[in-house]
Amino acid sequence: MAEKPRKKGLGRGLSALMADVQPETPQSDASQAPRRPDLTVPIERIFANPDQPRRSFSGDALQELSDSIAEKGVIQPLIVRPRPGYDGEFEIVAGERRWRASQMAKLHELPVIVREFDDTEVLEVAIIENIQRADLNPVEEAAGYKALMDRFGHTQEKLSQALGKSRSHIANLMRLLQLPDDVQTWLVEGKLSAGHARALITSDDATALAKKVITQGLSVRETEKLAKKPQGNIFTDDGAAKKPAKAVEKDADTKALEGDLSASLGMKVSIQHKPGQESGQITISYDSLDDLDTLCMILSSNR
Repeated sequence: MAEKPRKKGLGRGLSALMADVQPETPQSDASQAPRRPDLTVPIERIFANPDQPRRSFSGDALQELSDSIAEKGVIQPLIVRPRPGYDGEFEIVAGERRWRASQMAKLHELPVIVREFDDTEVLEVAIIENIQRADLNPVEEAAGYKALMDRFGHTQEKLSQALGKSRSHIANLMRLLQLPDDVQTWLVEGKLSAGHARALITSDDATALAKKVITQGLSVRETEKLAKKPQGNIFTDDGAAKKPAKAVEKDADTKALEGDLSASLGMKVSIQHKPGQESGQITISYDSLDDLDTLCMILSSNR
C-alpha cells in the first residue's frame, strides 16, 4: 500500500477545519443560538482524543461548568469523529472539557456533530481549538506550536497568521521547551510564571536558580538579574570559589536572534559576536542523536 504523502500547510484549510469549532459560550448566554447536533450519543460511547495537547484541567473550572451543565444542559455540541477500529463509538475532536464536566454532572447522553477528520486534521483542530480558547498553560501551548511545526511543517509565520498570535509570542513560548523538565513542571503548577521561566532560559543551571526563585519568592526582575550573573557565584556560601571571567553582555538584537533560531530549530542556540567585528561563532546544542539527525537534514536541505 502506498504511503500517504505528508500534509503541508494547514490541512484542508483552517477555515474548513474550524468551521464547526466555535468558542464555548457561558451556559447562561441565550443570545447565541446553539448549533444543531447531528445526533445524541450515550456518553459511554464517547472517548477522549489520545493526542489531546491539553494535559491539565482545573478542578474548580470543571466543577463550575458541571454545575451549569446540570442546570442548563450541554448547549454547544461536541465535535467528534468515528473512533478508528470501533463501530458505534466516537473520538472527541473538540469539547473534552464539556465531556468531562458532563460526566461529573452524571449525564447519560451528549449532543455531537460528527466529522470525518483524519489523524492529521484531528490533531490540528485539537491544538488550534485549545490555543484559540486560551485554555492551555504556557508549556502546553508551546508544545502545541512545536507539534504543528514538527508534524505538519508549519512555520512560525504561518502559525502567526492563522492563529492571530504575534511571531514573537510564538517564538518566546517555544523557548520554554528548552528548560529542564522539573522547571517546566513548576511552571505548569504555577510555582513559576512565564516571565520567570523566560528569564531562566539563559541560565547554566536553570533548576538550581528556579529553586532559589521559588523558595525566596523572587520577582521576575530579580530573577533576570540573577540569571545574568556568572553562574559559579550564585550559590556560593563562603565566597571562596574563584570567580569566572566576566561574560560579555549581549545586545538585545543578538538575544532576539538566538531566541528565534532556538525556537525554529527546537534546540538551544548561542551566538558569540564580538562588538565592532563582523566575525563570530554560533553554537547549537542537541540533546539526542535524533536531534543531530534533524539538524543535519535541515542544513543539507538548503544546499
